[in-house]
Amino acid sequence: MKNQFLLFLAAVLVMTAFTSCEILDPGVPGQLVPLTVDEDRSLPSISVNGTMLHAETFGNPTNPMIVVLHGGPGGDYRGLLNLKKFSEDGFFVVFYDQRGSGLSKRHNKATYFSENIFIDDLGAVIKYYRRPGQKVILMGHSWGAMLATGYVNRYPNEINGVVMMEPGGFKWADAEAFIKRHRSMNLMGETINDYLFLDQLITSSDHILLDYKAGLQNAAGSAPGNKLGDAGPTPSWRSGAVCAAASFEYVKDHPFDFTSNLSQYRTKVLFTYGELDVAYGTAHAELVSSAYPNVQLVEIKGSGHEIPYFGMDNFYPIAKSYLNTIK
Repeated sequence: MKNQFLLFLAAVLVMTAFTSCEILDPGVPGQLVPLTVDEDRSLPSISVNGTMLHAETFGNPTNPMIVVLHGGPGGDYRGLLNLKKFSEDGFFVVFYDQRGSGLSKRHNKATYFSENIFIDDLGAVIKYYRRPGQKVILMGHSWGAMLATGYVNRYPNEINGVVMMEPGGFKWADAEAFIKRHRSMNLMGETINDYLFLDQLITSSDHILLDYKAGLQNAAGSAPGNKLGDAGPTPSWRSGAVCAAASFEYVKDHPFDFTSNLSQYRTKVLFTYGELDVAYGTAHAELVSSAYPNVQLVEIKGSGHEIPYFGMDNFYPIAKSYLNTIK
């Protein structure tokens, strides 16, 4: 399977050579996919919890903090940058690419032994930026909203508000059902899964090739007319193929439940979902959101799954109104 994968990439590169008169070496960093923060120290980054994360902030660091959590696992925050608009409303907005994702440092399969690694990283990011007495709001999209809930479930007294955009589910069974409704292909593609799990150790060149392939698959799955109701793919720096495939492999054998302690979180939560996302729908939104004891459930008109990118105009005033109650 590895040889088939390399032959596929070779064919793509040969086609590129005929059209651009330049042959790229797929193993050279920066050729097929952008460099990560450990490869390019000019990128904004922070070092927390034994890794380097691509991160940047907007707004006054003394204002209430919003930590933005992207989808995936294996996505990045490039398509969520519209959310920096909240920095104009008196909030300090923090973005970061999660471990092994986007432009953050890559790790091998063994790193993703539990969903708790992402929760621990989130706690480290909050600690890195937080000032004494500063309020913290989590704003998550898709998997990022699930991660936010995982954190609240563990630390219900540490978060002052939560804004969620289409979390797949807070229990694996609910998330899996949503994934199956909107994806006809395997989660990260058969080629990537077969290649990834041949070995525990993935080299730097392997990460490059796998991330490139994952990017192609993600773009194909986001073509217009998809079940998520989006007009097309959103901007992305780089997929985290190992992060995604290893995380999904783990959770299939170790299903998570982020609802065991949610009854302790009495603060109102804003839960949004897209009108055009037929794979999600009101019934699923009501099912998933019911895990919180105090929830404001809102359908975002004219939007599919990618609310921060395609539905920002309608999402923004709703989220701003909710956030202003937390200040």
